[in-house]
Amino acid sequence: MNALPRSADIPALAEKLRGGDRAALARAITLVESVRPDHQRQARELVQTLLPHTGGALRVGITGVPGVGKSTTIDTLGHNLVQAGQKVAVLAVDPSSTRTGGSILGDKTRMARLAAERNAFIRPSPSSGTLGGVAAKTRETMLLCEAAGFDVVIVETVGIGQSETTVADMTDFFLVLMLPGAGDELQGIKKGVLEIADMIAINKSEGDNRNRAVTAAGEYRAALHIMQPASQNWSPPVMLVSGLDNIGLDEMWAQVLEHRRRLQASGEFAQKRREQQVKWMWTMLEARLHARLRGDARVKARLPELQKRVAEGALSPTLAVEEIAAMLDL
Repeated sequence: MNALPRSADIPALAEKLRGGDRAALARAITLVESVRPDHQRQARELVQTLLPHTGGALRVGITGVPGVGKSTTIDTLGHNLVQAGQKVAVLAVDPSSTRTGGSILGDKTRMARLAAERNAFIRPSPSSGTLGGVAAKTRETMLLCEAAGFDVVIVETVGIGQSETTVADMTDFFLVLMLPGAGDELQGIKKGVLEIADMIAINKSEGDNRNRAVTAAGEYRAALHIMQPASQNWSPPVMLVSGLDNIGLDEMWAQVLEHRRRLQASGEFAQKRREQQVKWMWTMLEARLHARLRGDARVKARLPELQKRVAEGALSPTLAVEEIAAMLDL
């Protein structure tokens, strides 16, 4: 366990982290993950200190249905990038980790080659009780990795549902991995995921899957064609890849870089990041208000009776909310 720093040590910790000290990065992340109020204050001080040294990494979100091969693809892609001289951090956002606490060993086992690289860093999201809490910790960890000199930060969504939108809201490029044989999957995937995708990659497109993958790609291109692109400067491509056999990943990464080039040229890249920062502020404010609501002794004592009366129809939800808000001076 990494010893957490005293408040006076924050500038020294920030300096070591900026120098690429992995132990300092681990201590900083442990500090950010802590739920103790004094540690949270120190974490805020640390992030503020490092803020001018963040923003230099390319932030890529990757999602996909269970079994699509996310870990294998990230392992191979990350290894390719490290071999090309890049420093790569992988952060996993997993809402289910609230039950298990996450597993650093598990993530490293799933990405064995990348975990062995000196210029790679793999970290699961901390369990925080809610996806919003997980996302807040992941954002801060991402900033710490950027300040430590990582060139690429990959955020993997292990869970499904709201996690996709959450990760898309904190990254520059959102990649959706799909399996060959679109058919039922195309019907099952949420339209919202296609709307926020910057690229769809059909994984496991090697060998006997090739023909099914080509068919699936055609299905997804048709689906994307009838949707309004999120950016007027970018039409999401559909590519065939194999994370297992390292097929198409270099071409896929070239598209990620081209996306950044186009959006930077138009000014959209910087604007998107500014909007994400404001969204983050509101998310954290809502989390703080929610924590205050749940932690207030008066509300705790009164809430069961209010819920009972609302459920029985004896009290309108509006009046119940008014009473709770009054207790919190809202």
